[in-house]
Amino acid sequence: MGETLEALERKREALYRKLHDVGDVRRGLVSENFRKCGKPNCACAQEGHPGHGPQHLWNATIKGKSHAKNLKAGTELRKYLNETANHRVFRALCGEIVEVNERICDARPLPYAEGDDESAALKKKSRMRSTTKSKAK
Repeated sequence: MGETLEALERKREALYRKLHDVGDVRRGLVSENFRKCGKPNCACAQEGHPGHGPQHLWNATIKGKSHAKNLKAGTELRKYLNETANHRVFRALCGEIVEVNERICDARPLPYAEGDDESAALKKKSRMRSTTKSKAK
């Protein structure tokens, strides 16, 4: 644990600034699909043809429900790709912030108790036993 409390707090502030700059976020992922139409005379029925497409689909599971949307190529696709990428950055930054906060909690000294009245009271409470006997079943 070579880092000081002040250095950890500066690192946390830098992560908060990065988090502020993430931008719009959207859960889910964008997939690129090629599909065969099923018509026997179509070019997609030929051996080695990838199929019709690409078609882009956004998928996400939100509160246990699956959501999907076909995306138009161009600005809508770029918007969804940017937002889902921002969500991955957001989640990574949140994980880093939690790790740094845990290290700050470990590095922060315990508060000094005047006269140890608090710790004495806690010890007294922990020694108390129940005086009632449990009923036999």
